[in-house]
Amino acid sequence: MKLYLTPRTCALAVDIVAREIGLALELVWVDVRAKKLKDGGDLHRINPKGQVPALETDDGQFLTEGGVIIQYLCDRHGADHLLPRSLDMERYRVLEWMGFMSSELHKTFTPLFRASTPPAYRDIAIENLLRRFAWLDRVLATRGFLHAQRFTAADAYCFTIVMWAELHAIDLAQWPHLHAYLQRIAARPSVQAALAAERDELATQAAA
Repeated sequence: MKLYLTPRTCALAVDIVAREIGLALELVWVDVRAKKLKDGGDLHRINPKGQVPALETDDGQFLTEGGVIIQYLCDRHGADHLLPRSLDMERYRVLEWMGFMSSELHKTFTPLFRASTPPAYRDIAIENLLRRFAWLDRVLATRGFLHAQRFTAADAYCFTIVMWAELHAIDLAQWPHLHAYLQRIAARPSVQAALAAERDELATQAAA
Protein backbone atom coordinates (compact mmCIF):
# COMPACT_ATOMS: atom_id res chain seq x y z
CA MET A 1 0.00 0.00 0.00
CA LYS A 2 1.07 3.57 -0.65
CA LEU A 3 0.55 6.53 1.68
CA TYR A 4 0.55 9.94 0.00
CA LEU A 5 1.64 12.49 2.58
CA THR A 6 3.26 15.83 3.31
CA PRO A 7 5.43 16.70 6.34
CA ARG A 8 3.71 18.50 9.23
CA THR A 9 0.22 17.45 8.25
CA CYS A 10 -2.29 15.07 9.80
CA ALA A 11 -0.86 12.34 7.56
CA LEU A 12 1.71 11.79 10.31
CA ALA A 13 -1.01 10.17 12.44
CA VAL A 14 -1.69 7.63 9.70
CA ASP A 15 2.01 6.81 9.40
CA ILE A 16 2.29 6.36 13.17
CA VAL A 17 -0.69 4.01 13.28
CA ALA A 18 0.64 1.99 10.34
CA ARG A 19 3.99 1.59 12.11
CA GLU A 20 2.25 0.58 15.34
CA ILE A 21 0.47 -2.15 13.38
CA GLY A 22 3.72 -3.20 11.74
CA LEU A 23 2.79 -2.18 8.21
CA ALA A 24 5.52 -1.09 5.82
CA LEU A 25 3.65 1.48 3.75
CA GLU A 26 5.38 3.00 0.74
CA LEU A 27 5.60 6.71 1.52
CA VAL A 28 4.91 8.97 -1.45
CA TRP A 29 5.78 12.56 -0.57
CA VAL A 30 3.59 15.28 -2.04
CA ASP A 31 3.92 19.04 -2.50
CA VAL A 32 0.45 19.79 -1.20
CA ARG A 33 0.68 23.51 -1.94
CA ALA A 34 1.55 22.94 -5.60
CA LYS A 35 -0.74 19.87 -5.71
CA LYS A 36 2.08 17.91 -7.32
CA LEU A 37 3.75 14.56 -6.82
CA LYS A 38 7.53 14.32 -7.09
CA ASP A 39 7.24 12.81 -10.56
CA GLY A 40 5.23 15.84 -11.65
CA GLY A 41 1.90 14.06 -11.43
CA ASP A 42 -1.24 15.87 -10.37
CA LEU A 43 -2.33 15.26 -6.76
CA HIS A 44 -5.94 15.60 -7.87
CA ARG A 45 -5.55 12.32 -9.72
CA ILE A 46 -4.97 10.65 -6.36
CA ASN A 47 -7.37 12.78 -4.32
CA PRO A 48 -9.79 15.06 -6.18
CA LYS A 49 -9.87 17.26 -3.06
CA GLY A 50 -6.17 18.01 -3.51
CA GLN A 51 -5.31 17.07 0.07
CA VAL A 52 -3.30 14.55 2.06
CA PRO A 53 -3.31 11.94 3.38
CA ALA A 54 -4.48 9.49 0.77
CA LEU A 55 -4.02 5.73 0.85
CA GLU A 56 -3.67 3.61 -2.27
CA THR A 57 -4.72 0.07 -1.40
CA ASP A 58 -3.17 -3.08 -2.81
CA ASP A 59 -6.06 -3.44 -5.25
CA GLY A 60 -5.62 0.11 -6.60
CA GLN A 61 -8.38 1.91 -4.73
CA PHE A 62 -7.83 5.32 -3.14
CA LEU A 63 -9.06 6.19 0.33
CA THR A 64 -8.90 9.71 1.77
CA GLU A 65 -9.48 11.47 5.12
CA GLY A 66 -7.02 10.62 7.87
CA GLY A 67 -9.54 9.35 10.40
CA VAL A 68 -11.11 7.01 7.87
CA ILE A 69 -7.74 5.69 6.70
CA ILE A 70 -6.80 4.96 10.30
CA GLN A 71 -10.03 3.02 10.83
CA TYR A 72 -9.45 1.08 7.61
CA LEU A 73 -5.91 0.09 8.57
CA CYS A 74 -6.90 -0.94 12.09
CA ASP A 75 -9.94 -2.92 10.94
CA ARG A 76 -8.20 -4.53 8.00
CA HIS A 77 -5.30 -5.72 10.13
CA GLY A 78 -7.14 -6.55 13.35
CA ALA A 79 -5.43 -3.87 15.42
CA ASP A 80 -7.97 -4.02 18.24
CA HIS A 81 -5.43 -2.55 20.66
CA LEU A 82 -5.45 0.66 18.61
CA LEU A 83 -9.13 0.71 17.66
CA PRO A 84 -11.38 -1.95 19.24
CA ARG A 85 -13.63 -3.97 17.00
CA SER A 86 -17.05 -2.83 15.75
CA LEU A 87 -19.99 -2.73 18.19
CA ASP A 88 -17.64 -2.60 21.18
CA MET A 89 -18.28 0.55 23.24
CA GLU A 90 -14.51 0.91 23.63
CA ARG A 91 -14.33 1.50 19.87
CA TYR A 92 -16.72 4.42 20.10
CA ARG A 93 -14.77 5.92 22.99
CA VAL A 94 -11.66 5.99 20.80
CA LEU A 95 -13.67 7.42 17.89
CA GLU A 96 -15.15 9.99 20.27
CA TRP A 97 -11.65 11.25 20.98
CA MET A 98 -10.75 11.23 17.30
CA GLY A 99 -13.87 13.25 16.55
CA PHE A 100 -12.83 15.80 19.16
CA MET A 101 -9.38 16.09 17.63
CA SER A 102 -10.86 16.59 14.18
CA SER A 103 -13.56 19.13 15.02
CA GLU A 104 -12.09 21.02 17.98
CA LEU A 105 -8.34 21.02 17.33
CA HIS A 106 -7.55 20.15 13.72
CA LYS A 107 -10.04 22.60 12.23
CA THR A 108 -9.08 25.31 14.72
CA PHE A 109 -5.45 25.10 13.62
CA THR A 110 -6.30 25.34 9.92
CA PRO A 111 -6.57 29.16 9.66
CA LEU A 112 -3.19 29.53 11.37
CA PHE A 113 -1.52 27.87 8.38
CA ARG A 114 -3.01 30.39 5.93
CA ALA A 115 -1.20 33.65 5.32
CA SER A 116 -4.48 35.26 4.26
CA THR A 117 -6.13 34.75 7.66
CA PRO A 118 -6.85 38.17 9.27
CA PRO A 119 -4.88 38.81 12.50
CA ALA A 120 -8.06 39.17 14.56
CA TYR A 121 -9.27 35.75 13.43
CA ARG A 122 -5.89 34.22 14.19
CA ASP A 123 -6.13 35.57 17.73
CA ILE A 124 -9.56 33.97 18.15
CA ALA A 125 -8.28 30.64 16.86
CA ILE A 126 -5.32 30.69 19.25
CA GLU A 127 -7.59 31.59 22.17
CA ASN A 128 -9.81 28.62 21.35
CA LEU A 129 -6.78 26.33 21.13
CA LEU A 130 -5.50 27.49 24.51
CA ARG A 131 -8.83 26.60 26.10
CA ARG A 132 -8.78 23.15 24.52
CA PHE A 133 -5.19 22.56 25.63
CA ALA A 134 -6.07 23.56 29.19
CA TRP A 135 -8.95 21.08 29.17
CA LEU A 136 -6.73 18.31 27.81
CA ASP A 137 -4.20 19.09 30.52
CA ARG A 138 -6.86 18.54 33.18
CA VAL A 139 -7.93 15.26 31.59
CA LEU A 140 -4.36 14.00 31.37
CA ALA A 141 -3.70 14.81 35.02
CA THR A 142 -5.37 11.50 35.90
CA ARG A 143 -4.42 9.21 33.01
CA GLY A 144 -1.44 8.27 30.90
CA PHE A 145 -3.29 8.18 27.58
CA LEU A 146 -6.55 9.53 26.23
CA HIS A 147 -8.43 6.28 26.74
CA ALA A 148 -8.16 3.03 28.68
CA GLN A 149 -4.64 3.73 30.02
CA ARG A 150 -3.08 2.47 26.80
CA PHE A 151 -1.97 3.94 23.50
CA THR A 152 -4.71 3.98 20.85
CA ALA A 153 -5.23 5.53 17.43
CA ALA A 154 -6.64 8.60 19.18
CA ASP A 155 -3.26 9.26 20.78
CA ALA A 156 -1.54 9.17 17.39
CA TYR A 157 -3.98 11.78 16.11
CA CYS A 158 -3.74 13.91 19.25
CA PHE A 159 0.06 13.96 19.19
CA THR A 160 0.11 14.93 15.52
CA ILE A 161 -2.30 17.84 15.90
CA VAL A 162 -1.17 19.25 19.25
CA MET A 163 2.47 19.31 18.17
CA TRP A 164 1.51 21.88 15.56
CA ALA A 165 1.48 24.35 18.45
CA GLU A 166 5.26 24.54 18.18
CA LEU A 167 4.93 25.85 14.63
CA HIS A 168 2.92 28.79 15.97
CA ALA A 169 5.03 29.75 19.00
CA ILE A 170 2.61 28.24 21.53
CA ASP A 171 4.64 26.99 24.50
CA LEU A 172 3.15 23.64 25.49
CA ALA A 173 5.20 23.54 28.69
CA GLN A 174 2.57 25.73 30.34
CA TRP A 175 0.38 22.61 30.52
CA PRO A 176 2.57 20.13 32.41
CA HIS A 177 0.32 17.08 32.08
CA LEU A 178 -0.22 17.63 28.36
CA HIS A 179 3.48 18.28 27.89
CA ALA A 180 4.45 15.08 29.71
CA TYR A 181 1.90 13.14 27.67
CA LEU A 182 3.39 14.39 24.41
CA GLN A 183 6.86 13.39 25.57
CA ARG A 184 5.60 9.87 26.34
CA ILE A 185 4.05 9.58 22.89
CA ALA A 186 7.15 11.00 21.21
CA ALA A 187 9.30 8.30 22.83
CA ARG A 188 7.42 5.47 21.11
CA PRO A 189 9.44 3.72 18.38
CA SER A 190 6.62 4.17 15.85
CA VAL A 191 6.54 7.91 16.45
CA GLN A 192 10.32 8.21 16.36
CA ALA A 193 10.41 6.42 13.01
CA ALA A 194 7.58 8.48 11.50
CA LEU A 195 9.17 11.74 12.64
CA ALA A 196 12.53 10.63 11.25
CA ALA A 197 10.91 10.02 7.87
CA GLU A 198 9.47 13.54 7.97
CA ARG A 199 12.85 15.03 8.88
CA ASP A 200 14.51 13.20 6.02
CA GLU A 201 11.93 14.52 3.58
CA LEU A 202 12.27 18.08 4.89
CA ALA A 203 16.06 17.81 4.51
CA THR A 204 15.63 16.58 0.95
CA GLN A 205 13.36 19.52 0.17
CA ALA A 206 15.81 21.99 1.69
CA ALA A 207 18.67 20.60 -0.38
CA ALA A 208 16.72 20.72 -3.64
